Amino acid sequence: MKAAASAPRTSRLPPAAIPDRATAARTAPSGAQGLRLLAAVSLLTLAAACSRPDDRAYQGYVEGEYVYAGATIAGRLDVLAVRRGDDVVAGAPLFTLESAHEAAQRAQADAQLKGAQATLADLKSGKRVPEVNVSRAQLAEARVAERKSSLQAARDEAQYRIGGISRAALDDSRALHDADAARVRQIENEVTVATLPNRDEQIRAQGAQVAAAQAVVDQAAWRQRQTRVEAGRAAHVEDTLYQKGEYVAAGMPVVKLLPPDNVKLRFFVPQAALAKLRAGTRLTARCDGCGADIGATVTFIASRAEYTPPVIYSNDTRGKLVFMVEAHPDGDAAAGLHPGQPIVVTLP
Repeated sequence: MKAAASAPRTSRLPPAAIPDRATAARTAPSGAQGLRLLAAVSLLTLAAACSRPDDRAYQGYVEGEYVYAGATIAGRLDVLAVRRGDDVVAGAPLFTLESAHEAAQRAQADAQLKGAQATLADLKSGKRVPEVNVSRAQLAEARVAERKSSLQAARDEAQYRIGGISRAALDDSRALHDADAARVRQIENEVTVATLPNRDEQIRAQGAQVAAAQAVVDQAAWRQRQTRVEAGRAAHVEDTLYQKGEYVAAGMPVVKLLPPDNVKLRFFVPQAALAKLRAGTRLTARCDGCGADIGATVTFIASRAEYTPPVIYSNDTRGKLVFMVEAHPDGDAAAGLHPGQPIVVTLP
């Protein structure tokens, strides 16, 4: 009996692991498919290259230099004329402190000045008119007495020549006339002095007193003006630091202001970009929600390098040493910017 034919040798792999020729043909890339794959990779590489940030663009932020308005004297806050968020113009009142004490000092100084001025005017004008009239009346009386004694002396001389009176009586008559004549000269000098001003030294001394009183008035007026504080220029009220009725120490700020001129752009550039920048260089900036680009002018470039600042708005920092640059925005653009707002600055 013939032996049975041996069974065909089978593969050790499971049937599902052995791909058929049709499947292999579908999965193997053809030449056209390879070209398409290569083109896609090239496009992705080109897009990645195009998405790199502009070498002329640098991240930064808006910086504001605040003005703190306060009074040079202490006092209770009587009137707070602004609120947070207000826009004020130059000369607008900000706040007022109580001023009763300063007003009383001003009134006292004014009264002292008027007294000193009156004394000076009195020294310059001499005696009063009624006093001068009294002296003139006394002079007229003395002249009458002098004429009377003169006539009596003349009569006594005639009597003495004919032996009617003694020598002693004639001497008494002459002495009386001399006394009356001297009295006339005395009163004439008194009238002259009464119409003259006082001595120059007294007038200069009193003039110095008037100047000192005027200085006290000026000081009192200055203190009274310090109780009312106004805005030095147009600005935005960022905050108010005291409430009405609170006591404010001298020199303490009450209102925090941000003038538009004090808004600036601050960004950091590496050393390689410094050659493009100098004071007066024009550049553009943009920010989220700002609309059109903002023109700005470089006003400051730091002379010393520093490490990358602690606040960075960039996702790609190429160097650790950078230079700080500041630029002021043009015109009314500063009104729409806020301190701390991120910006992107593009160099020329």
